[in-house]
Amino acid sequence: MTIRSMTGFGRASGNTDGLAWAWEVRSVNGRGLDLRLRLPNGLELLDPPVRKLAGGMFVRGNISINLQVQRERAENRYRLNRDWLEAVNEAARELRRHGGGDAYGLIQPEGLLALRGVIEPVEDGLQDGMSDAPQAELLNGAEEALGALHTARQAEGAALYETLVGHLDTVARLTETAKQTAATQPQAVHERLLRAVGDVMNQAPSLPEDRIAQEVALLAAKADVREELDRLEAHIAAGRDLLAAGKPCGRKLEFLAQEFHREANTLGSKSQDIEMTRVGLDLKATIDQIREQVANVE
Repeated sequence: MTIRSMTGFGRASGNTDGLAWAWEVRSVNGRGLDLRLRLPNGLELLDPPVRKLAGGMFVRGNISINLQVQRERAENRYRLNRDWLEAVNEAARELRRHGGGDAYGLIQPEGLLALRGVIEPVEDGLQDGMSDAPQAELLNGAEEALGALHTARQAEGAALYETLVGHLDTVARLTETAKQTAATQPQAVHERLLRAVGDVMNQAPSLPEDRIAQEVALLAAKADVREELDRLEAHIAAGRDLLAAGKPCGRKLEFLAQEFHREANTLGSKSQDIEMTRVGLDLKATIDQIREQVANVE
């Protein structure tokens, strides 16, 4: 089992009860699970079961679910708009009463029917005649489309897994490089402290011993990056464990990426030589790539 992405697409189509239908499902990044359904008029009853299906498959992502339905053999049906026809007749009668004369008596039925709005097309409604069997098939289609989306998100998740493992390997390598730099070696740290203390004594020989001790302690704390390196190694192990578990872990990975970034910043601020600075910059660049990738993990 591997991690899943939050982006993908799924589709399913079929025919039932003289209707051609097609489900299309799209998913993008989201902090939580946000489902947006677009259903034809008369099929709103499908909304709750489809939401339940999606909620059982996904934990995060903005998911758009769209159903299109049309009759396989469209029937051109029309109806007479009697209210509009009566309004037209009343207008004609009013004109005759005010001196229109016989000219308005020449209005023929076919002339009235030609007026815009008197004859209206009737849209195929799905409110009536939809039995339980077609509804069940539409739900099966929704499950198929959501399953296709699930498969697509898993496939992209597999690629994300390989990318993130590679980034963690890079962070591990850079952390080991940082450990081996001269700036972290005890002898080098000791010599640097002696030089720093000598500089302090030369500039202010009258400083009391307790003040000198404080300065030495501050210099030692600034020079010591072992704690940051140890935490980086712990974060690397935690990241590998999350990826290996194969469960939805996007939010935990986002938090872990923030911790990586914090340690890299501290390491850079404590840097005492060019080599350590270079390692810190490479760490930041790699961690930025991790943050970009984990934003798409479910």
